[in-house]
Amino acid sequence: MSVELAASDVLAEGLAAIQADVDSAFDAFMPVPDDTRARLVEAMRYASIGGGKRVRPLLVAATAQMFGVDRDAAVRAGCAVEAIHVYSLIHDDLPCMDDDDLRHGKATLHKQFDEATAVLAGDSLHALAFEILSDESISGDPFTRAELIATLARASGMSGMAGGQMMDMAAEHSNYDLQAITRLQQLKTGALLAASVEMGAILGHVSPEGRAHLRAYARDIGLAFQIADDLLDHDGDEAKAGKALRKDDEQGKQTFVTLMGADGARNQANALVEQANGHLANYGEEATLLRALARFIVERDR
Repeated sequence: MSVELAASDVLAEGLAAIQADVDSAFDAFMPVPDDTRARLVEAMRYASIGGGKRVRPLLVAATAQMFGVDRDAAVRAGCAVEAIHVYSLIHDDLPCMDDDDLRHGKATLHKQFDEATAVLAGDSLHALAFEILSDESISGDPFTRAELIATLARASGMSGMAGGQMMDMAAEHSNYDLQAITRLQQLKTGALLAASVEMGAILGHVSPEGRAHLRAYARDIGLAFQIADDLLDHDGDEAKAGKALRKDDEQGKQTFVTLMGADGARNQANALVEQANGHLANYGEEATLLRALARFIVERDR
């Protein structure tokens, strides 16, 4: 069996396993109450169960696995990251933000329910993420739990995802150069991907100094991920993507594709993947899934 085939098998198994584990965990985290909160929890479940590639939870689990972390703890941490990701998608889709009607091939949450319920569902998923990380079941060490919480909080707020979204909202009326676009995407997309890798290492009790190469890997795949997204928005298939495409062009936003051209952007994404995997040179077969994930990020069609 070739190395490429072995890696693709590992990736397929990893994606299938994490998708099943995350759905099962979210199902347990969000039982529908027998009172008027039911609509809120049903909305949370609609947005979070049975959709998405689960790249972020898989990054947590794949990194944690390299350091012998218990699978249940890694899945829980992955669910916390995914809860933040899903909340951000719910809010991004609202009329006051990107005003989208379709996500993962089905109606966006505010279309399926209503705008007020969508806001509350996003807020509640945000809160759920930190509830999960603060629970002793994820780690008996309070310092580990505190570091997980701090890492995800930084990646989610003004110094991470939300800050990047603010820059993205301003992009329609700004003339961003490549440096500014890179900074925007390092915050909006890259911060949460980087946190996923970092949190896996935190669960494995890897010292901050020992995580430098993993941070470098995460930084490179974060940029590669966004370049791939820009390419999908430029020439992807809406049916496969399960969402509206070509919106950046319509809004006049600068992207990696508009600044580098499609071929230049594609070459840059591939170079970033090679560079990312170079940061894993000190690992052997235990890093096969992380290497395969890096390649998947630029080859996906949705």
